[in-house]
Amino acid sequence: MSRLVPASHRLCLAPMMDCTDRHCRYFVRQISRHVRLYTEMVTVQAILRGRRDRLLAFDAAEHPVALQLGGDDPAALAMCARIGEELGYDEINLNVGCPSPRVRHGAFGACLMLRPEAVADAVAAMRARVRVPVTVKHRIGVDDRDAYDDMARFVEVVAAAGCDAFIVHARKAWLDGLSPRQNREIPPLRHADVHRLKRDRPDLVIVTNGGIVALDAAEDHLRHVDGVMIGRAAYDQPYLLAEADRRILGDGSAEAPSRSEVVARMLPYIAREVAAGEPLARITLHMRGLFHGAPRAGLWRRHLSEHARQPGAGVGVVADALALVDR
Repeated sequence: MSRLVPASHRLCLAPMMDCTDRHCRYFVRQISRHVRLYTEMVTVQAILRGRRDRLLAFDAAEHPVALQLGGDDPAALAMCARIGEELGYDEINLNVGCPSPRVRHGAFGACLMLRPEAVADAVAAMRARVRVPVTVKHRIGVDDRDAYDDMARFVEVVAAAGCDAFIVHARKAWLDGLSPRQNREIPPLRHADVHRLKRDRPDLVIVTNGGIVALDAAEDHLRHVDGVMIGRAAYDQPYLLAEADRRILGDGSAEAPSRSEVVARMLPYIAREVAAGEPLARITLHMRGLFHGAPRAGLWRRHLSEHARQPGAGVGVVADALALVDR
């Protein structure tokens, strides 16, 4: 089957559970037109047995947007990848990095790093069913299997199956003894291992992830790898992406929108979603950090927190919060 050329992974927003839902992704798209977006991890069981129309819904404005899958059964993953492609997703990403007990008990996520041949089988099965890029997001290692050679062998096996890009969280995962949150903070970052992987495998697309909190740091990493993925920093302080299109993503004509312009762009979307029955708080949850570091940021956060959950809350709540900041 002929393949589409993978789109740029130069700057990506990380998939984050309970964070990067469709409202979050639409919001981020009003700040950056080109950063690559990822869904939360969606399990194959949820897609095949649940409300896939709701689980996989996204707005056309979100492109480029990738669907991240969780699972270990090649046939089920291939079926879900095909569903994702048919719905219009630009990439299918396999989660081989989540260390949560729920994921581990399902025999997928970070524990799959210990079974590189199984990951290769899954990638091969998905590639046989879709034309969009198939990528893998993984850790540098798991438990005591965290030597550079362990990761290099994993990548070698999975690359042979046709993986289009490797997104590497530059921390290992401790599967016993650390919570998912602690796994994002306690194991030391080893970006040098990811840089080395790119040197050793210049033929592969390598993206580094973990602890990157500013565009300056992203630019430093881009001297060594093909792409950078930013997670919690971009969620908590989304406006740090305002200069990304011009500085990182090659759009020299892009002008960073003001924070007020971002809010104005969101108002029609909010009005439409609330009219369709979506609670306002599900949308504004992702907008609270927009004014981080700006004057009166606390007024913005407090107003949204206190009023978005009230009965009948709608677009006026957001407009009033903006007025508090702009006065």
